[in-house]
Amino acid sequence: MAGARYTVTFEGQVQIQKQINQLIQKGTNLQPAFQDIGEMLLISHSDRWEKQISPDGTPWAPLSEGYKQRKKKNQDIILVLNHHLGRELNYLAQPQLFEFGTNYEYGAIHHFGGSTEMRPPNVAVPARPWLGVSNDDLEEIYQILGDFLQQA
Repeated sequence: MAGARYTVTFEGQVQIQKQINQLIQKGTNLQPAFQDIGEMLLISHSDRWEKQISPDGTPWAPLSEGYKQRKKKNQDIILVLNHHLGRELNYLAQPQLFEFGTNYEYGAIHHFGGSTEMRPPNVAVPARPWLGVSNDDLEEIYQILGDFLQQA
């Protein structure tokens, strides 16, 4: 994934982290749990994209008036010109690896923002965090992993 991806750590969740590490060391196939997590994250990101909010619920920075005037379509929708970025999220679920994000390189500049010192100069945009997990997402991830660990 060359664009942008998000990493979830299990800080404070020592038991889950310990169990996952043990399963990985044993060569356990975690792919079914990772696939469930990937599908859940696609849905939650789509919901937040529609609301135009970050994972913590903060509304995205509005479009500048100058850009709104230049924007040929979807003038009132933030981070949407041709609907590529929000609809092209994907995940990789393998037996012992999970990645979630986008292959679009410009996903990172929209997430983290840019400055006038950067090239090209049109990357001077405010940060609009769109990739990540909410507290509700984390709870659901813990539930999916907990269910998987009980079955393993």
